[in-house]
Amino acid sequence: MKKIISTNRAPAAIGPYSQATEAAGLVFISGQLPIDPATGNMAPPDITAQTEAAIRNIEGILKSEGLSLENVLKTTVFMADLGQFSKMNETYARFFPGKPPARATIEVKALPKAALVEIEAVAAR
Repeated sequence: MKKIISTNRAPAAIGPYSQATEAAGLVFISGQLPIDPATGNMAPPDITAQTEAAIRNIEGILKSEGLSLENVLKTTVFMADLGQFSKMNETYARFFPGKPPARATIEVKALPKAALVEIEAVAAR
């Protein structure tokens, strides 16, 4: 019943989890770090660049399943510094014009690989 989603359009999982899973028409995308899937390198230490890279990874997973960012119902944004919220929000808004998904944004003490942002998503077919 559960489908495991794996694609080279996003970074490989760095632990015992899947890039995404699907069940009952819902796609659950694991938190995406701002890592370039082609090189494995982290985006520059800038919230704008890292937000864009994380969303592009979500987009890559969705595209591998014939979906787009328009299918996203909800995201959760984890940030190392909410003082950077306005810059993150400005970048995020470019990817979700019109009818943006529901969202929660949470400041955390630290993220894997010293990332500034990590974003997870839930999408529907």
